[in-house]
Order: sequence, then C-alpha cells, then structure tokens
Amino acid sequence: MNPEHSLTMLCAVLDVTDSGYHAWVNAQASARERTDAHLLPRIRAVHAQHQGRYGAPRIQAELAAQSQKHGCTRIARLMRANGLRGLCARRYVPQTTQSDHDEPIAPNRLAEAPAPSGPNQIWVTDLTSVWTDEGWLYVAVIVDLWSRRVVGWATGATLHATLALNALRMALQHRQPPRGLLPHSDRGVQYACREYRGLLAATGLVASMSRSGNPYDNAAMESFNATYKRECVGLVEAAGGYATRAVAREDFFTYVEKYYNRVRRHSALGMRTPVDFEQQLN
Repeated sequence: MNPEHSLTMLCAVLDVTDSGYHAWVNAQASARERTDAHLLPRIRAVHAQHQGRYGAPRIQAELAAQSQKHGCTRIARLMRANGLRGLCARRYVPQTTQSDHDEPIAPNRLAEAPAPSGPNQIWVTDLTSVWTDEGWLYVAVIVDLWSRRVVGWATGATLHATLALNALRMALQHRQPPRGLLPHSDRGVQYACREYRGLLAATGLVASMSRSGNPYDNAAMESFNATYKRECVGLVEAAGGYATRAVAREDFFTYVEKYYNRVRRHSALGMRTPVDFEQQLN
C-alpha cells in the first residue's frame, strides 16, 4: 500500500468501509481454506515420494490408504494451483514385429480365452529397447495378465532368443505355474524358435501369438511398455540418459521389483499394487 495515501482515502476510492476492510484483514480462514492448507503438504509429499509420477487419482488413493479421504477434484484443483502434475501419458506407438521367418506360428488363443480369474493362467510377454551411451539395451518382460505383476524379465545387448528364454526361465522358477498356462506373445522369432517352443512344451505351457502386424492383440503388454518408458526411462532421459547398459539394467530392476510390483497403484486393479492384489488370495 502506498504510504502517501491514507487508508480512509483508499477505502473511499474502492467503495469499501474502514470497518469492512479491517474485518477482511482480521477474518479467520474458512473451513475449506483450512482443509486445503492442511492437505497441500500431504499432496506434495506423495507427489515427491513417487518422483512426480502420480496424478490426482493415484494421490487420492494413496491418501485414502492413510485414512485421509479427500475428493479427487479438490486434489486436482490444489495440484493445478501449485504447479503439480503427474507424468502425462506420451503417445506410445507399438513396434510391430517382423515375422519374416520360417518358424511355426501359434494361433491367437488369447482372443478366445476367458479373462483370467487368478494368477498363472495367462502371461503376456514382449521385448522392448532402451538407448544408452553404449548402444541399445534390450529388455524381455513377462506380465501376469490377472494381477499385472511382472513375473519374469531379462536384459541383453542383442535380440538373441536367449533373452526371451531367460525371462521365461525366471518366471517359471518364481511362479511354478500349472500345465496349460497360456503365454501370449507377438510373432517374433524369439518366441517362435525351436528352443523357446521346446521350453514351453517341456513345462506344459500352450503358446499363443498375436495376429500379424497387430500389436494391440497384446494390449496389456503394450500398456506396461508405455508405462515403463514414461515412468522409468523418461525420468532418466530428462536428466541426460543412461551412460551404460549396466546402469539401465539396474534402473529397470529397481523400477520393476521395488516400485512397479510393490508400490505403484494400478487403475485396472482398483488402485491396488500387483503384489497387494495377489495377496487377496491369502
């Protein structure tokens, strides 16, 4: 306020009474303002805990789990007003697999299968790649379709069939699935080769493959790849990228085993984590 002008003059110019001005200055915050002031630090804490990955719906679920129930609209309003936002979904274009090989192609059994009612009924799998200063790191991932839990994975400097085999071996060792489980993949040679087919046959798994040139037949797996690229790789790329394949591999391990499976709330699971979702059976 300019000290050259009296309060009385300013109030007269603005058509406000002196008493009205003093009442406004001395007024206590409303109940809504007090709630907002109490809530904002908690929103900031959850947002920071998840490295900016969470938007309002997941922050709402996280707070509710701490017995702090607030509307998603209120949380979104406070986030906007304070410059907070979750990681936006980037347009993810699935890479169609070139199936120009002579290995046998399995039918798309996933299209006819009922939705899984428990773990280890349907797995989905795919390969993706991450750029490092040493070159590409290739990642094979297997996800349980029921719980969205990553159950097997492997990394390597090449797209050799060993990559897919090692991911499958990890899943088999950790999950020990029943015979008849349906592993669904694209038509890549890594999944059609004799070694991979032999391991499926030996363990009683029944192969399923997407239609030619249609990656959306494996939508759940494509969704994981997009999430991984956005929430893990994207954060590192924004800071300069991966220096080595070893660093990228360690980051994948940390993201999947310590965050995605155990901490990250999944909208398809009623905002539960994959591990919590599976523990409902216990």
